[in-house]
Amino acid sequence: MDAKELILSRHSVRNFMPDPIPTEVLNDILEAGRLAPSAQNRQPWRYLVYTDNARIQKLALFCGLIGLANFFIRKAPCLIVACADTKDNVRINGQDYYLVDTAVSFHQMMLVALNHGIGSCWLAAFSEKKLRQFLKIPDSWRIVALSPFGYPAEKSTYSKLVSSFAGSSGRKALKEIVEFR
Repeated sequence: MDAKELILSRHSVRNFMPDPIPTEVLNDILEAGRLAPSAQNRQPWRYLVYTDNARIQKLALFCGLIGLANFFIRKAPCLIVACADTKDNVRINGQDYYLVDTAVSFHQMMLVALNHGIGSCWLAAFSEKKLRQFLKIPDSWRIVALSPFGYPAEKSTYSKLVSSFAGSSGRKALKEIVEFR
């Protein structure tokens, strides 16, 4: 697929087949994140990759009350936690860039995953405090997002109520988000 086709076909996947992601494909996905641009090339991103379903299920229990809607991650064959080491942050004009840099990197991973037929779902509904307890990450790291990765299942079992809460449908018109000056 070309870049525009990838962007147009990307959507949040919440139902996965149990098939594991081949190592070479997973490495390709991770390499896409590694090659992302960042402010002053500081590359603050750090990725925690889980491919053991028992560990993924345990991690899901540490997402906190707000993360209860993420129950579907328990069935994913791969879960990646996107973190940023604030020691590699660049602060310009009062703006920290570690969040932006890590988001760009993680999104590149999701697009490359899609190019391999692998779905993902950007998740921000988690308690960083509770998840940190499970992850045992350095104090300088922040958890930016997490996403399950896997081959999409044919039939959706994710409830329409939770999908509507996630705000997955509809996009604002271009005229609502762009001003030509």
